[in-house]
Amino acid sequence: MSELERVQSYVAIGDSFTEGLNDPYPGEEDRFRGWADRLAEMLAERNPGLRYANLAVRGKTLRQIVDDQVPRAVELAPDLITMCAGGNDMIRPGADPDALAVVFDDAVRRLRATGARVVIFTGFDTRGLRSGGRIRGKAATYNMHLRAIADRRGCTVVDLWPLRVFDDPRAWYEDRLHLSSEGHRRMALCVAETIGLPVEEDWRAPWPPMERPDWLTLRREDVRWARMYLLPWIGRRATGRSTGDGRSPKLPVLASWSGEPGRWSPVSQSPETAGHGSAASTG
Repeated sequence: MSELERVQSYVAIGDSFTEGLNDPYPGEEDRFRGWADRLAEMLAERNPGLRYANLAVRGKTLRQIVDDQVPRAVELAPDLITMCAGGNDMIRPGADPDALAVVFDDAVRRLRATGARVVIFTGFDTRGLRSGGRIRGKAATYNMHLRAIADRRGCTVVDLWPLRVFDDPRAWYEDRLHLSSEGHRRMALCVAETIGLPVEEDWRAPWPPMERPDWLTLRREDVRWARMYLLPWIGRRATGRSTGDGRSPKLPVLASWSGEPGRWSPVSQSPETAGHGSAASTG
């Protein structure tokens, strides 16, 4: 039996990237699909009966993810865990990638102690993003730590840093911080390929030709972006608020897929059905 065939349960933890902003389900403005839901559906097509939980909540920092989501993931004892965390820390002034790496490493140690396969993500190269140049050095340092942690803990790495296909602005929502629906679709294919899941579509496919906006149009877009997204973000930081405050995970329990996008039905979990049974108590 292959490693993927043994995957009967999958838990995703993280922030807005894993929650799926901004890839809404049709007709549902504030419920997002995202790459993790898409990946879970692909896994369920291969492994009928797969159970899936998504504990990610937008706006969460690494410490919040470690405190709130990691213990729950350990309790659920899945066969596969994806963890992407630290992005919200890196965009804050004074971020310390060395200190963040210590916290991340301990979280991975606890997750791996369950026996689960753990998949972690490096960050994107922010050079390709209009507003990302100021944090590029710290992001690169954090990424180096993450690769070392993966080597030490035996994790799979989805290395986003060199992926130039995501430099295209169409991969991103207008807030310049979250992937677009097409960006999430390509990301799901990328992660599937990384973990060894066969895919029929090519996430690296060139984007269709696009007319380049003129200078004035770009400046107008910058002004609109600052008014709609940057200034509110600064306001939240100044007052210690987050878009995830008071928000619960969209899928906090293991659920089975109905075969339709977004339709997951909670299932009871017993020692016989848990991914690793008593191993959940370790770490």
